Amino acid sequence: MSEKIFGSVEIPLSEGTLWADKYKKASGLEEDGKKKVCGYLIPLETLKLVLDQDIDAVRAYKGINNAGEQVLMFVGTKLDPETGIYRDVFKTGQQLKSGDGDVVYDASRPCPPYGDPESPM
Repeated sequence: MSEKIFGSVEIPLSEGTLWADKYKKASGLEEDGKKKVCGYLIPLETLKLVLDQDIDAVRAYKGINNAGEQVLMFVGTKLDPETGIYRDVFKTGQQLKSGDGDVVYDASRPCPPYGDPESPM
């Protein structure tokens, strides 16, 4: 996949938290002339990194990145057998230049415009 489209798949947890907060507070996401987001294009590298952990499941959080695009951020989870709750597991970033530490995995792109126009989905 083109690095121009996706860039790095690791973002600092602190930035991911801001994106998620922006998404929660945003109003009119689908009424501002943009098409409704109905899916996400996710690079294989994102999935491999999140799955390369001692986890039981993956959780996807919604957010808005710095380009204003709706994105999904992925976090591995581990089942807490005492509570039955899947707890988020954060891994230290390998590609971050900022040294912020723990990461969530991004690089998804909204569909449209990154969708398959011939897909029945």
